[in-house]
Amino acid sequence: MRSDQVTKGMQQAPHRSLFNALGLTKEEMERPLIGIVSSYNEIVPGHMNLDKIVEAVKLGVAMAGGTPIVFPAIAVCDGIAMGHTGMKYSLVTRDLIADSTEAMAMAHQFDALVMVPNCDKNVPGLLMAAARVNIPSIFVSGGPMLAGHVHGQKRSLSSMFEAVGSYAAGKMTAEDVEEFENKVCPTCGSCSGMYTANSMNCLTEALGMGLRGNGTIPAVYSERIKLAKHAGMQIMELLKNNIRPRDIMTKDAFLNALTVDMALGCSTNSMLHLPAIAHEAGVELNVDIANAISAETPNLCHLAPAGHTYMEDLNEAGGVYAVMNELAKKELLNLNCMTATGKTVGENIKGAVNRDPETIRPIDNPYSVTGGIAVLKGNIAPDSGVVKRSAVVPEMMVHSGPARVFDCEEDAIDAIKGGKIVAGDVVVIRYEGPKGGPGMREMLNPTSAIAGMGLGSSVALITDGRFSGASRGASIGHVSPEAAVGGPIALIEEGDIININIPENTMNVEVSDEELAARRAKWQPREPKITTGYLARYTAMVTSGNRGAVLEVPR
Repeated sequence: MRSDQVTKGMQQAPHRSLFNALGLTKEEMERPLIGIVSSYNEIVPGHMNLDKIVEAVKLGVAMAGGTPIVFPAIAVCDGIAMGHTGMKYSLVTRDLIADSTEAMAMAHQFDALVMVPNCDKNVPGLLMAAARVNIPSIFVSGGPMLAGHVHGQKRSLSSMFEAVGSYAAGKMTAEDVEEFENKVCPTCGSCSGMYTANSMNCLTEALGMGLRGNGTIPAVYSERIKLAKHAGMQIMELLKNNIRPRDIMTKDAFLNALTVDMALGCSTNSMLHLPAIAHEAGVELNVDIANAISAETPNLCHLAPAGHTYMEDLNEAGGVYAVMNELAKKELLNLNCMTATGKTVGENIKGAVNRDPETIRPIDNPYSVTGGIAVLKGNIAPDSGVVKRSAVVPEMMVHSGPARVFDCEEDAIDAIKGGKIVAGDVVVIRYEGPKGGPGMREMLNPTSAIAGMGLGSSVALITDGRFSGASRGASIGHVSPEAAVGGPIALIEEGDIININIPENTMNVEVSDEELAARRAKWQPREPKITTGYLARYTAMVTSGNRGAVLEVPR
């Protein structure tokens, strides 16, 4: 056992004295030490219930013969951080979470880990840590929020942001907005649509790092407590059989996750996080492969914001395993991958039933024959740009229009809400990438303003930043290379005609190579926006969005 380094032998007597100071008994020190990484805090709605999940995990570990020991991980609420400088600190926490968890796990020589995350960067950060530390690990999240109800319709956080845009357009009163404000987020949990948090929790099941239901059982259901107890028990089985994250998170497992991603219609942020997690697992996962997988994978789910079903509906319909079982009918998954259940994917999903053919379309009657995400390339994005194709209306799948260029999110929002953006325009928001932002801010405010102003079916948005999973419409993010390093998006000028063709995976500006070269000769890099603190270090180390915005030591 790794924990022998701190619990066994004469040389470890000082260590044991400190365990005694913690109140641990001799019997507890003789058992495996199981670290429980708790993301509980009182600022994130998806995390306010994690104390209960952690207590259930502790009980499960103890029941199965381990000694549970809790330590913390941070988490940012993207919704609260949205639209101001706080959003610069969202993506960057993914690496803080991975680094701090690595430090705690290695410093204290835990034998295994149970990760208890829930929200956007917290789940991938802990998956990165699990792959890096590579000791037996399992995930149990806090679960999704129930949908709100306004005027007899289910609603979610994206409805709230769009209500603000509708108010700016004179389509809603302040009283209407207040009603939404009080009703769209009715419980604790990760926001109720297929946003980034729920996308990553569902993909944790697809990767094999969580038990069945981890992505879909609502936060307020007692079944979630049972799941946590089972996760605590199962970590002891993983330890006994020495099944480690890199045994589970193989190349085939990541391809399975991308396939499930396409079927579910997950957030575009999965195209940032999966490559970053794979990088830690020693697997090269180029986002270019997404289009090949998408071409073969039907989109089976239209959860909010793409449609009118929510995570609670997906859970009732059979959850992620039911989706995977549909995909298996056309041999789209590798069924031999090992999982945290101790069984293979094929064994896990055998007998999973699709109970609602509208929430989960059968494989022969999909919403579309291609997957929910597309990677676009062209002279604007030589490396890549990413769009949630399943959330784009048909009339915007192919679009041409004049560029309306903004060098920050705030200027774009002012123009949208000021009525300066009209049908046909292509809004370009740049210098918001991993380095340029810094931190690659989410653009839920501008996308929601566009939708709320009634322009969602006539205006596109392109950015080197990224989008919340709550964004919908022709919103193309992760444009790489980003403007801050001289990517072509920095060379677009007001009025240039931009052509977007999502079915053909292309995105180009109607400017000759010669003119682009002339503009490049005049382009000058900008001084970093932030020169002190963590963001300055992040700016120096972060790589491109198409590589997952992983950190590398500058050479």
